[in-house]
Amino acid sequence: MEPETPRLLLRQWRDADFAPFATLNADPRVMEHFPAPLSRAQSDAMAERCLALIGERGWGLWAVETKRESAFIGFVGLNSPAYELPFSPCVEIAWRLGFEHWGKGYASEAARAALRVGFDRLRLAEIVSFTALDNLRSQAVMRRIGMHEAPTRFDHPRIPEGNPLRRHCLYRLSRTEWLNESRGNAF
Repeated sequence: MEPETPRLLLRQWRDADFAPFATLNADPRVMEHFPAPLSRAQSDAMAERCLALIGERGWGLWAVETKRESAFIGFVGLNSPAYELPFSPCVEIAWRLGFEHWGKGYASEAARAALRVGFDRLRLAEIVSFTALDNLRSQAVMRRIGMHEAPTRFDHPRIPEGNPLRRHCLYRLSRTEWLNESRGNAF
């Protein structure tokens, strides 16, 4: 499964993606709402996990490439968190793009393609997304793709107590909402 949009291809990871992925994971602007930037080894391990999960299931956190330049710009896709959350089990939609690709609508465009896979092909009942409370850019993407903020606030289990990023908000979108909205051409 390799979803496409007019400008983007969501695809399986390639060896050539690892270096630019490490660069974006080391960028403090990209990693502002994460506990710390990733080392090259941590970044490579994450890319390997993404590659393996897509290989197993056919879907996951896809590498995103622009069609025009055939350039890797980050990842967007679906993930089943391997840790317990207050709303587990769940499938989340997530994204991380290089800073130079922000503000071009790529995250929303690719996320809509991932939602189509989740709801139309995988027939998931719901897809969630969550982020640190102060990550307003990601929350704006969540709203643009039709997600609704839930009243739930929670402490992320992988962020240490006392860290200002620990408190998270939750956004949700049901398959029923997706179908109703897509019939109205909102997506």
